[in-house]
Amino acid sequence: MKNYTLEEKESFNVLGIGTELRSDYTDYAGINQEKADFWKAVMQDGRLDTLKAVAANDYIFAVNEAVNNKMMYYAGVMTEAAMPEATRVIQFPKGEYLVVKGEGKTADELGNMLSGIAFGQVLPEATDFAYVGGPNATVEMGERNGLVYGEMWIPVVRK
Repeated sequence: MKNYTLEEKESFNVLGIGTELRSDYTDYAGINQEKADFWKAVMQDGRLDTLKAVAANDYIFAVNEAVNNKMMYYAGVMTEAAMPEATRVIQFPKGEYLVVKGEGKTADELGNMLSGIAFGQVLPEATDFAYVGGPNATVEMGERNGLVYGEMWIPVVRK
């Protein structure tokens, strides 16, 4: 069963509030803990609500991006607005994206599951496309039947 699709997307911007992930890139438990702590902080201190107030839609983005040889992680929304609290405007290019859909009990569970499928299964087995860098994101799209649903968007190129 194919657990992904390839979709053409127009370019878009995500306004994000970010943090540097300091765990080694192979330390999944450490990275996941840093991400969970970050989300807890931005939800408790109101920064996520500030972002949501300028959002163009209801999607909440969790963006991974390498910036100046640092692993950066952002909570963000799709918008053309600017705000002083934001850390960065993350530009996603027009092009083809690997899209993995799923649902989980929490946003953390959803993100971990989608990342595991995308980077642990789909990309290593892909023969006709590849991820060559750039920002990628887990997109929390809403809730249904008590579960959080969403997608992982990863820009890819044809081999």
